[in-house]
Amino acid sequence: MTNLLIVDDEKAARFGMKKALSWKDYHILEAENGLQALQIIQQKNIDIVFLDLNMPGLQGMEVLSELKKLAAPPLVIVVTAYGSEKIAVEAMKKGAYDYIAKPYDLEELRLITDHALEKILLLKENKILQEKIKRQEGCGQLIGQSEVMLKIYDIISKVAKTDITVLIYGESGTGKELVAQEIHRQSKRANKIFIPVNCAAFPENLIESELFGHEKGAFTGAGEQRKGKMEEADGGILFLDEIGDMSLNTQAKILRALQEKSFERLGSNNSIQSDVRFIAATNKDLLQEIEEGKFREDLYYRIKVIDIYLPPLRQRGNDISLLINHFVEIFSKKYNKEIQCIDIEAMQKMVYYHWPGNVRQLKNTLEKSVLLACGKQLTLQDLPPEILQFQLRKEKELIPVLGDSFSFKEAKRIYVQEFEKQFITQRLKQYKGNISQTAHALDMPRQSLQQKLKELGINARESVETIEQKS
Repeated sequence: MTNLLIVDDEKAARFGMKKALSWKDYHILEAENGLQALQIIQQKNIDIVFLDLNMPGLQGMEVLSELKKLAAPPLVIVVTAYGSEKIAVEAMKKGAYDYIAKPYDLEELRLITDHALEKILLLKENKILQEKIKRQEGCGQLIGQSEVMLKIYDIISKVAKTDITVLIYGESGTGKELVAQEIHRQSKRANKIFIPVNCAAFPENLIESELFGHEKGAFTGAGEQRKGKMEEADGGILFLDEIGDMSLNTQAKILRALQEKSFERLGSNNSIQSDVRFIAATNKDLLQEIEEGKFREDLYYRIKVIDIYLPPLRQRGNDISLLINHFVEIFSKKYNKEIQCIDIEAMQKMVYYHWPGNVRQLKNTLEKSVLLACGKQLTLQDLPPEILQFQLRKEKELIPVLGDSFSFKEAKRIYVQEFEKQFITQRLKQYKGNISQTAHALDMPRQSLQQKLKELGINARESVETIEQKS
């Protein structure tokens, strides 16, 4: 229901306007002064405010100024005395939507109100559309609109604005560094440096030098003073990837740096202050590592203030097809190819594959496939043997294979998606790729069918041509 607020110090004026607007089912509230109006707006979701400019105490212009400071201010229609149009125009320059002069014409009041409501609906529809686009496009470089990914986007938006320590965990190749980069992009440190350090890439005798730096002569080969990543990341974010591979000795020094915001270079006793935000990631079960004495419990709870679990690709539903289309487009541009899509059979093979290397494997597979492809679309011939062989094995014994690596919910999704693809493709053939006729036959709105085709990766014309070639 639309909420209207009438602000006027004259009771009779409020009564008259309320009666004039009662021809529609509005929820109408009243305020007898500016201060009361602001209190109501803070407590209620007000859509339109009819604001008298000439009131004792807090003047209408002052109320308008306060309203414009709100994140989502209501539309304001100022009410002024006849002959005071100049004041009303000034109010519009300061953000009022429209004005009406007393004594107002009934039809004019209703017309202005209707126009204001149309604008409100347009703004709401635009906001919904923007949110939908954001959901479809993903979050920065993160692609996906599955429920689990939308929850991750929400967590990122909440933690990014703070300096809280975050632990990201999940299988290798799921995109943990992309999550860290997105936190940086949305943070107040976005204009400062983001430094990733792969803790598994350095031997124990070098990782401390990499992180904390060293003085000349600190160890054999240290020919000159060198800053570490902690010092370089001052004011920014230090991303410690694969922190579970760090030695216990280095863990102790990282814990101290986290707690005291200071460290010493190797070979020095001078403490260096560094304002660094830490984000860590691992593909290991750190609780198991703690039990085995390989990871410090105090460090675990220090880095795990907020934890983000990044699921494997096989648990992300329709995100797989979104990622496939995304990477095909990227690599087609990179290698000057004219590949615009992937045919339905190749898409099915890739969606059903279990992707042990997750998004990284998917990305590398598609880069190679696009680079070597000869046609204008990816087909089965462009896919690597491991995907084709996995699918052939699964086609012979579908349920046992699914049972080994898929939940009931995920297995059901796969069967339903397969049915949808086959059923819709057959109807497309029946109506020779005509979207409108197919939608009518399926008892679906045309736009819904187009969205479903996009979700399933079906190109209407190419699907019909493929079926006809087979028959």
